[in-house]
Parts: sequence; C-alpha cells; structure tokens
Amino acid sequence: MSDLGSDPGSRLGRAPDSDPTRASGSDPGGLGRDLRAAVRGPVDLSVTARALHTMDASNYRRVPAAVVAPHDADDVAAVLDVCRRRGVPVVARGAGTSIAGQATGTGVVLDFTRRMNRVVSLDPETRTAVVQPGVVLDDLRAAAAPYGLTFGPDPSTHSRCTLGGMIGNNSCGSHSVAWGTTADNVRSLSVIDGQGDTRRLGQGWTGAPDGLRALVEGHLALLRTGYPDLPRRISGYALDALLPERGPDLARAFCGSEGTLGLLTEAAVRLVEAPRARALAVLGYTDESAAAEAAAGLLPYGPLTVEGMAADLVRGAGARENVLPRGGAWLFVETGGDSPAEARARADTIVRAADVLDAVVVDDPAGQRALWRVREDASGTATRIPGPAQGSPGAGQGAEAWPGWEDCAVPPARLGAYLRDFRALLAGHGLRGTPYGHFGDGCIHVRIDFDLITPEGVARFRRFSEELADLVVAHGGSLSGEHGDGQARAELLPKMYGPELVALFARVKDVWDPAGLLNPGMLVRPAPLDTNLRFAPLPRGPVDVAFGYPSDGADGGDFSAAVRRCVGVAKCRTATAAPAGGVMCPSFRATGEEEHSTRGRARLLHEMLAGEVVTDGWRSTEVRDALDLCLSCKGCRSDCPVGVDMATYKAEFLHHHYEGRRRPAAHYAMGWLPRWLRAVAATRTAPLVNALARVGPLAALGKRLGGIAPERALPAVAPRTLRQWWRRRPKGGAGPASVVLWPDTFTDHLSPSVGRAAVRVLEDAGLSVTLPPRGVCCGLTYVSTGQLDRARAVLRATLDRMAPLLAAGTPVVVLEPSCAAALRTDLVELLGDDPRAHRLAASVRTFAQALEELAPQWSPPHVGREAVGQTHCHQHAVLGDAAERRLRAKAGIEGELSGGCCGLAGNFGFEKGHYEVSVTCAEEQLLPAVRRAPGDAVVLADGFSCRTQLGQLAGVRGWHLAEILAGALEREAGAGR
Repeated sequence: MSDLGSDPGSRLGRAPDSDPTRASGSDPGGLGRDLRAAVRGPVDLSVTARALHTMDASNYRRVPAAVVAPHDADDVAAVLDVCRRRGVPVVARGAGTSIAGQATGTGVVLDFTRRMNRVVSLDPETRTAVVQPGVVLDDLRAAAAPYGLTFGPDPSTHSRCTLGGMIGNNSCGSHSVAWGTTADNVRSLSVIDGQGDTRRLGQGWTGAPDGLRALVEGHLALLRTGYPDLPRRISGYALDALLPERGPDLARAFCGSEGTLGLLTEAAVRLVEAPRARALAVLGYTDESAAAEAAAGLLPYGPLTVEGMAADLVRGAGARENVLPRGGAWLFVETGGDSPAEARARADTIVRAADVLDAVVVDDPAGQRALWRVREDASGTATRIPGPAQGSPGAGQGAEAWPGWEDCAVPPARLGAYLRDFRALLAGHGLRGTPYGHFGDGCIHVRIDFDLITPEGVARFRRFSEELADLVVAHGGSLSGEHGDGQARAELLPKMYGPELVALFARVKDVWDPAGLLNPGMLVRPAPLDTNLRFAPLPRGPVDVAFGYPSDGADGGDFSAAVRRCVGVAKCRTATAAPAGGVMCPSFRATGEEEHSTRGRARLLHEMLAGEVVTDGWRSTEVRDALDLCLSCKGCRSDCPVGVDMATYKAEFLHHHYEGRRRPAAHYAMGWLPRWLRAVAATRTAPLVNALARVGPLAALGKRLGGIAPERALPAVAPRTLRQWWRRRPKGGAGPASVVLWPDTFTDHLSPSVGRAAVRVLEDAGLSVTLPPRGVCCGLTYVSTGQLDRARAVLRATLDRMAPLLAAGTPVVVLEPSCAAALRTDLVELLGDDPRAHRLAASVRTFAQALEELAPQWSPPHVGREAVGQTHCHQHAVLGDAAERRLRAKAGIEGELSGGCCGLAGNFGFEKGHYEVSVTCAEEQLLPAVRRAPGDAVVLADGFSCRTQLGQLAGVRGWHLAEILAGALEREAGAGR
C-alpha cells in the first residue's frame, strides 16, 4: 500500500493554518473568535471570503457568516461544536460546482479543498483508495493511473470536482453505464453527525445513529415499494439501501445526502481497471428521439458510455461536416479492450447491431479526443442559446440559459417518449433548451432560457417546474439523475415519492442531525424553489459602463448581464497545467485561491453590483485586490464555457475605481508607455536612457518611482525605431500598398527587428507594404490599466489618421498579438458607435493570416527545425492560430507550442508585487518546455512579453515567426550567390 500524502498548502499563495489577515473581517457576536480558538485551519469572516461563497453553480445565493478551511477531522468536529452551541448552520463545500444550491448556506461554510485534499493511501492489490473529502477527482485518477486503475464515476467537472462533493451528490458521469454511480464505488465512510459523533459507515448497522435501525425496520414495506427502479435515481435519501435484503449498506445510504446528515472526513473508495485501449463509435440518427430510443438497445453489448446529443448543440457546420457522421443527432458509444484491435472490434459490433443513418469508428486517441471535444463543447454551448429569449430581459446575442432542471432521469427505454413530451412542454411555456446527456442511463442535461429576473418570469419558472416534475414522475423517473435535489427540486419530492416517504426522510434527518444544523433548507424541509435566486439583488436598471458589451443584455451594454455570464462550473479552477493550447486561469493555478480564479472574480463583481456584502461599489478594495492578480490574458474569453472576459471586466473596474483619483505609479509608467517611448524617439535619447538603466542605483530609483518590480530588468529601447528605419530604406515603386504594417509600440520602439523581418517576408511574398501615418496606436496599455477615457481618445485619433487607408480597404498586418487583439475587440467595444472602428477591426490580420489570405501561391523558405515556445494568450483567445500552424508546417517548423501564459502579460509581470506570480506562471509550461527542447530547437514567441520573459528568466532568445522566416530567406539568398 502506498502513502500518497503531501503538503496540501504548498502552492503559491495558499493561506497557512493561522492567517491573521484572513481573520480580520467583522465578527458580530464573536463567532469568529470562538472558531479561531477551536480550530487549527484558517477562519475567514472577511468580505472577500463571504462574497466568494455566496453561490455555487446553481441559480441560488446565500450569504455565509464565515468560511473555515478545516485542517483535519478534529477541526470539523470543533466547528460543529461551536456552531451547535450557537445554533449556526454548517455547510460542506468542495469545488462549489453543485447546480441545485446545496453548496450555499447562511452559516459557516467548510471549504475542504484547501486543507483536507489528500489521497491518503492507495492499495492497487485491493483496488482501494482512501481519500479526504477535498481531493479533486483528477488527482485521484492520476494517483491510480500508474497501476492501470481509475475511479469509475467521471462528471464533466472531473478536473476540479471533489470526492466529498461527489459522495454528497452521488455523482455519476458518462461512464456510469459501465461503472455505476459514486455510491456503487464507495467502500466505507468516516463522518461526523450533527451531534458531533464520529461514525464509520460501511455495510451493516455498525456506526448507525441511535434510532435509525428501528425507524427503517418500522417502514420496510414503504421502502420496498416507494422507489422507482432506474439506474439514475439520485433524488431523496437512499433508504432502500438499508433494506435487509440489500445489506444493509450504511455507506451507500449516506451517499447523495448532500451534507444534511453528516460531514464526511474520509472515504475508502473502490477503483476499477482502466481499459488499456478504447475505441469510439459515433452513431448518427435522423433526430434526437431516434437516438434516445436506440440507446437502451446498445447496453447489452457492454459499452463504457452511451452519450447523446442533437444537432442544435453543434454550433458551426465545420465540426459537424469534418468530424461527425451524417445525422440530426448522435450517440457517442465508447468501448474498451486489452488491445486497440479488441476495442475496435467491440465498436464495430455495436455499429453492426445499431440501426443507424451513418456511423464512424475512431480508435486513434487524437481522433477520439476531437470527437469528445465536440460532445464536451456541447455542455458549454448549452448555456447560451442563439437568438433572443422569449420574454426574457437577458436576451441578446446568445440568450442566457440556466440550470434548475439539469438532470432528470427516466428509465432508458422511456427516454425517447419522454424527450418528445419534454420538448412539447418547453414549447408550451415559450421556453427553449437543448437536451443532451447520458442517454444510456436515461439521464438528460438541459439548460433552459428561464427569465429568473422579473416576477412574471420567476412565476413561469415555478409553473414549469411543477409541470415538469409531474411529467418525469409519469414516465417513472427521478427528479434528479445526477446532481442532487438541493433547493432546486426538493420541494417537489412529494410528487415523486409521496408525502409518507418524504415525511420519513425528515425523520431520518432528525435522527442524524437533531438540531437541524447541517445544510438546512436542502433536500429535507427545503426552501421554496423560487426563493433565494441569485439574480434578485442585482440592479434592474443599466449600469453606467465604458465598454459596449454588445453580446450582453437585450440591446447590448448590460454589465449586469456580462457578470451573470459566470454560471459557476469552475473550469477556471483547474489546479494543474492547462492542456496544450489552453490558457485559463493562470493566476488561480499559481495561487490556488478562489479569489484569483475567473469564477471568484466574477462572484465578487456580482456581489459588488448586489451591494449587500460588497457595499462600496466601484471603490471596493476587495474587488480591486482580487483583480490585481488577473493577468488580463483573455484566456477566459475563449476557454470559459460561457465566454467570461475578465480582462475587459478588470479594465472596466479600474476605470471606475480610480476615476477622479490618483492611480498607482505603474499605471503612469507603463500605461503611458507609448507616450514615453515616442518622446525618447523624438529626442533620440535611447542610448542615454539605456545607459542610465544600467546604472544600478538609478535603475532601482526609477523602478521604485514607476511602481516596477525591483526584480525586473528594464528592456532596452531600440537606438533606431522601425519608423526611422522605414524612412531611410530604399523605396520601391509608388503603386498602391497591398498591406499596412502596423507599427505597434513594442515593435516600433523595443523590437524593430521583428518589423524589419516582416517587411522582408511580406515583400518576398509579392506584397507591397506601407506604414500608417504617425500617431496611430491600439490603446492597449491604456486599456489594460483601465484608463479608458484616454484609450478612447487615442483610438478616435487613430481612426482619424487611418481614414484614407480604411476607405481603400487595405488590410492591416499587426505583428504583436496583444495589439491585434485590442484592435479586433477593445476598439469596437469602446467605440462601437463609430463604423470606422468596425472597418479597422475587420481589416486586422496577423502575420500568418496576411500571407495565407493575400499571397496564397507563395511558398515560405524551408526552416527544417523543431520549434518550442508558447502561443500568445491573446492570440489563443481572440485571433486563433490556425494560420500560424499551417505556415509553420509549410516552412518545415515542427513541434507543438505549449499552452498557458508566459506570466509577463504586458504590464502585469513588471508591476511591483507581481513578480512571484509571474514567474510561477512561466514555470507552469513555457520554461519547462524550453528546458526540455533539443539544443538546435528554435524558440518561437510572437509576443514581446513572451520574448522578454524568456530572456529574463531563462536567458533564451525568443523569435517572432517573421524573424525565423526572414532569416531562412537570407540563408537561401546567401546560398544562391
């Protein structure tokens, strides 16, 4: 047996066990004082902590009194003791991804992710692991993988959901047709009940609280007849697991109790053998009902998954035509085997047995990942429905869709009929939703465009909920098939179980928790499903903002709707390196703190608008401090399932926060960088500036006055700018220009070699190059520091100077990805009422895009080297890098660039106080990739920040793709002489 213990608080920024800064919130009644005296883990009553934990991934919101990160089981017991004496509720919380409201509460929230997050031990011989409740599922799977084992249940949130949360909700995932629910994979549990007693639960009655056995044995007939027979029955308490003919199994009965019976402190779970090889059969059907009716017939063939989705969740014809077989709906059926041939043979058997319109079987891992990505993207796509919502004020370009009826389940054989009735019920209420999910288990996920803001919309939400509950019960189903009842469905449990069995649930709750302190208002004696809605405290009128937010709100420009985008699924909370190409959220991965995740910041902005916890609006220091470590990488804009754009929200906040007030020194030093560098160029003092920067005391003084990190070296200013070189170079003919080369501040003043190289390559491709008039600027540095009035003035002047070139329709080639992204997005979101802004944004091309689009017959020189480096985060998020990939391939530049963020991110990594986080971000993917690279590999970095970070932290020269190609052209020319 291996001990997998580790320091759970070792990541940068993790609060130590005793953290006085976290205990500085107001403490009415002395609750915090008593908790701090009793527990070893951090106790936090601050505005920030309470605001971060008001919501989970549901429609509900409650404001807690305190947040405690228990160090161990003794801490959990101590918290319960304090709260029991004070009559304060206690709510257990893992990753906060519950979608029925069960991870919200008004008392003390126990955050198990910060301290009690270990895989305690793993025994490959007995296929058992012992885990603490805060361990992330993917961490357990990673620990089991070297032994060929895995944990079977795998919710889509596997990269951040915790085992404690999975046990509390009895989670399932796509592989439940093979490996069952979490309850099927639990061996024993250590819990502390509401009276503070520690209990070890397994098979048999040992560990049961007094009175439970008598209560169960007095209602055997009810328990034998009161439960529907289906694989995904998650609703209510699983008291039928206590029937004598089934064990009894106390551990199984505890699963799915949503923290209302006891607090989990440790669990022994079963591991299963992971198939050595997998194949994926994608079966195409004419429509959703046909796919649903076929799903149950595939179960006898022993698939690992039978997942379903319809065409209305596949946005864009490319994914459907290039990856999916013909059809209007699909089943994703995965098979396993000891070899690829065996897995493929099983998939082929399923295809032959299925009556399908079309099918494809893929057995190579890359192809399977591409297909699964289509299916996984559907779950994010479901949160935004194209076109305006009927009757919803939250419409716009992608109407908001919400959970609440996310996971009903019916017997698999009834699924087709149920879906037809479900669609009809939606239409009858004027609502829209796009079902998908676990067709093999009869479990359907759907987000619906409820109006949860107006009284009329909330009333319709209630009517629909009541009618849908009746429909599910009529089909023999369960109100919850995966995510639990919480507040969202518990009120309707009498429709499913009848009043007598629901009354028994309440009596069982009282046996475990006589004082009713554990997660009150959930599952048993629930709060009404249309109360505590998270949108209720938000402002009803428009919020005065600088950006346009064209995709948020009925007519655009609704900052409240922009903040509402975050539905809390916490894809930003992954603690390990993002997959290749992924970026979001580097600051969370560096610190491990919720307030430094995209979700955490969105929650704080939500509470700022609500005004109940964060009471000082745009002047809030709590929001400012949380946003301070946002790198403005824009990774969330593309990687977040609902397109939260925290970089824009940060700029908006800083604009209001410092309005009429003195700003940090760094905002003047780096926000005004274009102005300072133009002054240096005009006075031709670059050599003097560089010489002074090399004098230690003077450099230290300058950095201190400019708010720059003392650890940073100041980049050298180029002795001759790109524009100065351009004016002196021999000119060709006077014909019309093919492209405008944008002389961004970084290329013009700090890295003109990139611009010169781009001119060399573009002209070799047959393009005529010109530079725009002096004084054009994308405004990036002003935007990133929240100086939006200045940014608008700069951009208006730019549009004036660019008017002739825009009128001619000349493409604009931008070499710096962050500047190109600013022109594509920030420009139109700040000056959306100016048609010239849209024309300039549409004219922007990256270097590779310009070559591919404007010189399609040109062949690049052969480089023939392996590349290492990182795709610029703004390129990833806004521009895309498909053209760059194709250009590299044509030039014989091999290898994949890493994901993540370099950590410098413009002004971020230079600002005082950011150095440690900046370095941690670079060490996540970029620097290790460079160290592993062969000696002759070329280091590609199209962004000035990326090149600077590489030079300062690794002593490595990074090259823009234009420089690599220009160098190859020179070598070819030299070889030809």
